[in-house]
Amino acid sequence: MSTEEPVQPAESALQRLWGQQPRRRRGPKPALSVDRIVEAALDLAEAEGIGAVSMARVAESLGCSPMALYRHVASKDELLVLLTDRGADLLGDLPPGLGWRDGLELWTRRQIEMALAHPWYLDLPVATVPPGPRRVRWIDQALGVMAELDLPFDEKLAIVGLLAQHVLGEARVQIETRRAAVEQVRRSADVGPETPDDELDPGALAQANPFHDFEVVLSRLATPDQFPHLFAALATWEPPGEDGTPAGDELSFGLGIVLDGIEAYVRRRTGS
Repeated sequence: MSTEEPVQPAESALQRLWGQQPRRRRGPKPALSVDRIVEAALDLAEAEGIGAVSMARVAESLGCSPMALYRHVASKDELLVLLTDRGADLLGDLPPGLGWRDGLELWTRRQIEMALAHPWYLDLPVATVPPGPRRVRWIDQALGVMAELDLPFDEKLAIVGLLAQHVLGEARVQIETRRAAVEQVRRSADVGPETPDDELDPGALAQANPFHDFEVVLSRLATPDQFPHLFAALATWEPPGEDGTPAGDELSFGLGIVLDGIEAYVRRRTGS
């Protein structure tokens, strides 16, 4: 009888994430593998969203029984953990030679753009699962562009965490408002989910955004008696031009403020 303690499910998931499962005995190579199962889950998520990812659907796409999957992946929850790490490959690599600010800006922007292009990714337990090697590699790239900064590791890691929170907040708001607009346009046009989002009327989607013309609505409804500070702030607001061109890139605006704060901290902390 083995004296080794049994591997707990969480530890098993970590071992699979980091490719540290026990070596197989000699014999024919199995038809299934963890990588094949995760790739099939990725294809389902891309096609139908994370709600379509189940052990039964993944098994069906691979032409096997659900029980066959459990020889490689312990549960659907573990599959989602593995898929969370696999999704980090969609980010690619940062180009070499970037300064720390330009590097962190691109590092952050890439994640927001990836989430908007693959909205199912934020339906995964991104903030609560242990990072695997692909996600750690992405963190490593952030630390790489900060190599020039004379800051201790824990402060650099805190900056990475701050930017990661900005990614989650910015991307989630954009994804959820987009989904709300899509649902409203589908109802108005009486079309079902079989019609791809990119075939819906872009003008109707813009109008259906919950925050479309938000400032205009407030300027008509707010009064100085009810909302004195809001009314005073609106007095300095200029509506967009007749062509509807927005005042600026909202993503750059918010990210710029965050990076300005980080830059001010770096200057104060390092004296440069």
